[in-house]
Amino acid sequence: MVTINPYVNFPGNTEEAFNFYKSVFGGEFAAVIRFADMGAENVAEEDKNKLMHIALPIGKGNILMATDTVGEMGMGYKQGNNFHLSLNVESKEEGDTIYNALSADGITTVPMSMSAWGSYFGMLVDKFGISWMVSFDEIRG
Repeated sequence: MVTINPYVNFPGNTEEAFNFYKSVFGGEFAAVIRFADMGAENVAEEDKNKLMHIALPIGKGNILMATDTVGEMGMGYKQGNNFHLSLNVESKEEGDTIYNALSADGITTVPMSMSAWGSYFGMLVDKFGISWMVSFDEIRG
């Protein structure tokens, strides 16, 4: 079964925002990954400590996730377009099927492929302008 979670982009203040959300919702971060942790050599030195990915479980089965939009990623940042709907699927095949269906008449931004963090992952904007992420993680899969 597919699960869906919001994935929010921030212009460099993700950590501040997520500490606030943690104070509101409670719980512990499920993941905190900085750009430096991934060996991101094309990230400016001043951005290496910014967050590439953070996840905060909220309630039953919901996860609020985010990233800092740094460098070229941030050039298109505008409040209002700063989120994706993130789909976690149960297989690569399901990921491909959903990705291909959602991207019909839309824009492929990251084709489905193995990511640096080990997930089968892709991003797209559908024909209605909604940004999606599709991810399969064999460990959770």
